[in-house]
Amino acid sequence: FFLPKEQKIIAGNLYSICRYFDNIADKDNEDKSKFLEDSIENIKNDKKNIVNIFLHKNHINNSIFIDLLEGLIIDQNKTLIQNKKELIKYSYHVAGTVGLMMSKIIGVKNKKAASCAIDLGIAMQLTNIARDVFEDAQMQRIYIPQEWIPEIDLPMLSGNTKISFYQEKIITNGIYNLIDLAEKFYSNGFSGMNYIPLKARLGIYVAANIYRGIGTKIKKSGNKSLRNRIYLNIFEKIYITLITLLSFIVLPFL
Repeated sequence: FFLPKEQKIIAGNLYSICRYFDNIADKDNEDKSKFLEDSIENIKNDKKNIVNIFLHKNHINNSIFIDLLEGLIIDQNKTLIQNKKELIKYSYHVAGTVGLMMSKIIGVKNKKAASCAIDLGIAMQLTNIARDVFEDAQMQRIYIPQEWIPEIDLPMLSGNTKISFYQEKIITNGIYNLIDLAEKFYSNGFSGMNYIPLKARLGIYVAANIYRGIGTKIKKSGNKSLRNRIYLNIFEKIYITLITLLSFIVLPFL
């Protein structure tokens, strides 16, 4: 809604391309890893396809999209993130890359903005992980670092094993750690808002704050968030948007 018309269309195209590959990565298909690997080779070799045409047209380096696909390949095996470093690296691959590509689409020129774009993408991915812990476990994926949730395994998170009150607390703390880590990345991401052209700045700021609000609601929900996916309803989205609009007027990055 807040993005200029042309950028809105391009952003929609980027979303469609990323969603296409993400859907393939999540399919129960033995050939999906080979498809992703072949796609990387095609992009590397600059073959004429929709992805390369889109990337070139929008001055996006092919290596960024390749990093995204490598993140999707990571998910093809049972995913057990061991520590915070692995978590951040994974989040860069599947979301920080999208932040970088979006920065190109909305006309960011300053090279200093790259780290902020990456961090905003990582922040949103960490929020996403915190929201989807049990859904991810159904697909044999645990993104909460194992060092944060000792004694917790896939059967527990996927619902195949009963969880004790003590184990529930460990999982909850792991989710809260994700949200706290996301806050640090949101802060750095927001520090780069002044690099974004004014016409697109509000759209990015609203989108990030709404996603950030999911993490806030998860914390407020307590143990309810363990088995139920947390959403923001329309009224919560409108409230966050209005608060964002007010803060946008007075924030120093203007």
